[in-house]
Amino acid sequence: MKLLKKIFLLLLLLPAFTYVNSETIKVGANEKFKTPEEAVRYSSDGDRIILSGGVYPVSALVIDKRIVLEGEKGAVIDGSLLKEILTVTADSVTIRNLTLRNTGTSFVTDVAAIRLENVSGCVLENNTVENSFFALYLSSSRNCTVTGNRIAGNSVSESFSGNGIHLWKCSNIAITNNEVSGQRDGIYLEFSVNSEISGNTSRGNLRYGLHFMFSEGNRYIDNVFRNNGAGVAVMYTKRITMTGNRFEDNWGANSYGLLLKDIDNSLIYSNTFTRNTAAIYMEGSNRVNVFGNNFENNGWALKILGNCYGDSVMNNSFSNNTFDVSTNSSGNTNFFMNNYWDKYRGYDLDRDSRGDVPYRPVSLFSLVVERVPEAVVLTGSFLVDLLDAAEKIVPVFTPETLADNHPLMNRDAK
Repeated sequence: MKLLKKIFLLLLLLPAFTYVNSETIKVGANEKFKTPEEAVRYSSDGDRIILSGGVYPVSALVIDKRIVLEGEKGAVIDGSLLKEILTVTADSVTIRNLTLRNTGTSFVTDVAAIRLENVSGCVLENNTVENSFFALYLSSSRNCTVTGNRIAGNSVSESFSGNGIHLWKCSNIAITNNEVSGQRDGIYLEFSVNSEISGNTSRGNLRYGLHFMFSEGNRYIDNVFRNNGAGVAVMYTKRITMTGNRFEDNWGANSYGLLLKDIDNSLIYSNTFTRNTAAIYMEGSNRVNVFGNNFENNGWALKILGNCYGDSVMNNSFSNNTFDVSTNSSGNTNFFMNNYWDKYRGYDLDRDSRGDVPYRPVSLFSLVVERVPEAVVLTGSFLVDLLDAAEKIVPVFTPETLADNHPLMNRDAK
């Protein structure tokens, strides 16, 4: 038995012994190794490859050893517009402090600057990616970190561009403090679970700043999504948490701050929505808690369609939005309470900081615009004010049950 224990302990320590003789391999014009390919072929698990400043033409280099590949100041890997640049197939690889540019373009395969393929424990850190098709692509990978990278694309067409950070069938990925612009979608997840996306800025992308589908149990914290073509889209997913994010300046006929399509059992709280065509658009989404958010200077603060059930809208602040709430249904199965509405004109006789009469956030004019979009040109006219005033006195067309029975008198009364 003692012998078996010793053998087992030796097996546990074997990886550590393997790395005892690890090397630092320098690559550069004045070094033994002139190219990254030579250094990777020579390297062994645990080695560290350092690229000196300079431009290195590299195409379709496969990293199949557990190494660190990093660059000194001015180290650039140029794909020469040919193929994928780096493909990682080994676990525990770190790539950092490099500039990668000029991937190839393909409409058959998703060509990337760096691809992680069925690996675990890899780190992509503080890299700059320029003029790529896809930038950082993670496929069937686990327990990896993507942090501090800067991705700057120059895409002009959705069909001729790829995504900035792309996850396919991944789990437990940390995507933190990256900057992504000029891609098709800034950050994209599909069939990826139990990951955290935090502290990123995704702006000026052609389609979505963030786009994910069939990706359960993920958390999105303290990100900025600004001036993207259609905002942020989350679809066909359960158990998501979005908190502390900013959705800003997402304008356009089909643009949203946040699109929730077929989302269930999720939390959307303490986010800021400002200057979006529609701050939140909800379709087929059930048991979603929307609370503690700030909606300001949007076209529509909240569009909630009739196929949404059991959603809660509580303790939010609605200020200076053209329409606070819009719906396409005469019924309502959702819950509104304790929100601040700057359009509320009620009173508070018992001084509990809550209005004594309910507030109905759906205006008659919003229903008209829902059916006849061209009517929006009448916004602010005397006729619209008259119609809305009449509807408030004797509600006929607006949903009778869609009301906040305890509206806050001021935004700080939450």
